[in-house]
Amino acid sequence: MSTPATPAPRQALVLFGHGARDARWREPFDRLHAKLTAALPDCAVRLAFLELMSPALPETLAELAAAGVADIDVVPVFFGQGGHLRRDLPALLDDCRRQHPRVAIRCATAVGEAESVLDAIAAYCVGTLGGAGQSA
Repeated sequence: MSTPATPAPRQALVLFGHGARDARWREPFDRLHAKLTAALPDCAVRLAFLELMSPALPETLAELAAAGVADIDVVPVFFGQGGHLRRDLPALLDDCRRQHPRVAIRCATAVGEAESVLDAIAAYCVGTLGGAGQSA
């Protein structure tokens, strides 16, 4: 007796990062990806990068569109809204929207712009006082 195939998710969350030459830079993104994948079992969670790492955002969005995902939220995992998020990302998203007109592609502001994120960072910083949380 065969098990019915699980339908592909109709919604996706794409974590968008800058990218870096050092592969270790990606480690917190991979951990965040794993946490969100566990928290959102009915959502396709992906990582994508602007440069220096793969996959690139356009190929990630194309893969999701080809899989039948109709609703995609891109979350820039950047501390602030610099030039890449003000110029490069909107241009990339506009191109992707033209290539995949049946897919709703939305974009959040940078995670570092959210008060809850700033509160968590502030709490971490306070917690480091007196040497707690220090590394080598």
